[in-house]
Amino acid sequence: MLDYVKVDHEADPYSVAYTIALNTLVARAKSKGELVAHLKKRGIEDEVAAATIFRLQEAGLIDDEEFARAWTQSRHNSKKLSKRIIAGELRTRGVDQNSIDAALDEIDDEAEYQMAFELAMKKYNTMSRQAPDVQVRRIQSLLQRKGFSFGVIGRVLRELGIEVKY
Repeated sequence: MLDYVKVDHEADPYSVAYTIALNTLVARAKSKGELVAHLKKRGIEDEVAAATIFRLQEAGLIDDEEFARAWTQSRHNSKKLSKRIIAGELRTRGVDQNSIDAALDEIDDEAEYQMAFELAMKKYNTMSRQAPDVQVRRIQSLLQRKGFSFGVIGRVLRELGIEVKY
């Protein structure tokens, strides 16, 4: 684990940028895009930021593919989010589309459906006294917030035996 390093603003700009980047990486892994944005926010010039990012990549401290893979597994397993939502989160963090696609390929469609079904079942079990239309509405909204497609939601509702009336 990295420790915080004191920033000496009188040192050369490359050392300052490298120190800022290392301090930023202490809290959690960052994507290349997040780190570039942070360096710019701290007043680091583009050329210096690019050299710093290159140096960190060469040292193995920044790897967008590994970041995307770890982020995907974490968000999918802990927050029960769909691939669509996770892809959006990775895009906002500046991860390139190839890294996003590679990370999301590790989650197959059946695993995503199974997660949606488990979420819906948990919700369904808490609503035994509710009217069917209330059950449908609440389960649909839960799964939509998590980013599941209408096809997955419809399949889950059919599996639960809830009649959907549109």
